[in-house]
Amino acid sequence: MQGKPHWKPDIDFSSCRFYIRRLDTSHQVRAAQVPAVRLPLTGFIYVTSGEVLVEADGNPYLCQPGHVLIIPAQCPFAVSYYHDATGYTGGFSLSALNDTRALRFITEPVHQAFWFDEGVFMGELFNMLQLSFEKNDHIFIQKGLDIFLSRIRSGQALAVHATVNRFLESVFNPDGRIKTLTLYAHEAGISENYLSRLVKQYTGRSVGAWIDIVRTIKAKKLLTDSSIPIIDVATAVGLDDQAYFSRFFKHQTGMTPSEFRKVMQG
Repeated sequence: MQGKPHWKPDIDFSSCRFYIRRLDTSHQVRAAQVPAVRLPLTGFIYVTSGEVLVEADGNPYLCQPGHVLIIPAQCPFAVSYYHDATGYTGGFSLSALNDTRALRFITEPVHQAFWFDEGVFMGELFNMLQLSFEKNDHIFIQKGLDIFLSRIRSGQALAVHATVNRFLESVFNPDGRIKTLTLYAHEAGISENYLSRLVKQYTGRSVGAWIDIVRTIKAKKLLTDSSIPIIDVATAVGLDDQAYFSRFFKHQTGMTPSEFRKVMQG
């Protein structure tokens, strides 16, 4: 099954030993479509292309190609954003493992990168786990999980600057207003140039690019409600000029706000 990189909260995973599905997305998703969940399983996301922003245990984790995120059982998490992401997502219980010692240090989310040949190997390993899951090959699943966890190195998780984490938390806060670079820098207590350098260094995107992403996500969410005038949508995402908002939205999505609303209404 392909689709959004999240787990449906109404599914009972309590008796599940292992689960995996391919992650294959082609566009951004509204945050409202991705509910926060707690699983009785140790969850994972492995990204082969694109990116996924996951909030786990109150912290944001930006997963890009070659990145894996392991989420401990019962840890609250949700996907805040994804774009053109492919890879694998799933989870497993202790009963699916031959050796549980590898999980002893995973008491909080673990975010790790696999580069070059190692990344290719991990991608193929997850592909084999997917095929084994479809064939109910429990022997390979157990061995594959052991190999996967043996590659996770304690204490070598990706380090993201605390200021960048706080910026991502702030900009993706569904209850917060969209701010300018100046305000985000003031909020962080640093200069605009320094915030810009940090965000670009650790995420590969500029502050402005992240603001545009969130502005587009919020605009899409509001446009699905046909009772909200487009000018009010523009104001709500921090663009008071409706003509400019329309140009901005078309540049981001390929459709005008009116066209997008018609598509969403079927």
